[in-house]
Amino acid sequence: MTSFGIFLEVNQDPIPSIRTISQLKFTVLDTETTGLEPAKDSILSFGAVKISDLKIQISTAVEWYPKSAHSIGKAAQIHGLVGISNQISIEEFIKKVLSYLGNSIIVGHHIGFDLEMIGKLLKPFGLEQLPNPMIDTLDLAIRLEHGPRADQRRISMGAYSLDELCKRYGIDRDDRHTAGGDAFFDCSTFY
Repeated sequence: MTSFGIFLEVNQDPIPSIRTISQLKFTVLDTETTGLEPAKDSILSFGAVKISDLKIQISTAVEWYPKSAHSIGKAAQIHGLVGISNQISIEEFIKKVLSYLGNSIIVGHHIGFDLEMIGKLLKPFGLEQLPNPMIDTLDLAIRLEHGPRADQRRISMGAYSLDELCKRYGIDRDDRHTAGGDAFFDCSTFY
């Protein structure tokens, strides 16, 4: 059995339906990419940090740089990712991501995009998508401020960018636009 098959086997048990939030494990993640089109762009960096026992587990923070087949161009400059020497192969990257995520609940801002980018890398290894449950902090912030039936067409979505949420919640934004930094800021807005 491949390591990818083992991941699915080990993590096939669903999270029990009745648990307190303190019993849940979350992985807050972010990716920096060459652009915003999953079909043609690729991941430049992946950053994540875990939350367990109601605490942000700083010691679990990771940042990985998968090798990209695409030209990294302006995006790499914006994210400060020019000349990264510790890039890892896509296969090693996927193995690390799967091992790190385990069966935790995935959290992120606009997480569907990040998961689509990761999903694109999973396909050659026989995985269509991650089986983990997920929480999008963009949707969560809107629901908390406007209620569960909020019509996003009537909401200024710019007010719900990660930068704006950090401002609103008084979170210092020193390390924005790195995958690790954004994962930590998203962790702070979630927690």
